[in-house]
Amino acid sequence: MSGSGAQLYKEDFVRWTEQQSDALREAARIGTNLPLDWENLAGEIESLGALQRRELRSRIAGILEHLLKLEHSPAIDPRRGWIETIARQRSEIESLFNDSPSLRRDVARIITEEAPRVARLTTCVLRLHGEDVGNLAVPNYTEEQVLGDWLPGEAPLPANGANGEREEPA
Repeated sequence: MSGSGAQLYKEDFVRWTEQQSDALREAARIGTNLPLDWENLAGEIESLGALQRRELRSRIAGILEHLLKLEHSPAIDPRRGWIETIARQRSEIESLFNDSPSLRRDVARIITEEAPRVARLTTCVLRLHGEDVGNLAVPNYTEEQVLGDWLPGEAPLPANGANGEREEPA
C-alpha cells in the first residue's frame, strides 16, 4: 500500500482516517501558525473511521442474531428471510472491506464482543414470539462461519489448504 495520503484514501479509508488524525495532532503539537482547531479536526476525521467500525459491528451483530435464530428456532416461515438478511449483511460487509481492508483485523474481536449481547437479545426476541428456547448459549462462531457461506445445520467448513483457500471435498 502506498504511503501517499491520496493513494491511501483510495485503498483503505479507515487507515487514511487514522493516519490523517495522527498527522493533524502532530501538526498541532509542533505548533504550526495556521488558525485551525487541530484537535477537533483530528477528532472529526477519526470519527469517520469509527463510523465504519460501528457499521461493521452492527452488520456482524445482525448476522450473529440470524445465525442463532436459524440454529435454535423451530419456526419455519421466517427462515428464508433470516437467510436473506444474513446474505445481505455479508454482502454489505464485503463492500466495507473493499473500501477499508484494515477493518478485517477487527472481525474476530467484534464477534467475541457482540456474541453475549446478541445471545441475550435473540433469547428475548424468540420468547416474544412464543418460543421457549431457554437462555441461548453464547455462540462460538468463527470468522469464516460469520462472513462466509456457512449456515447452521450444514456440515462444518473444511480446513483451509496451504494457499488459504477452502479445500473442496473429493
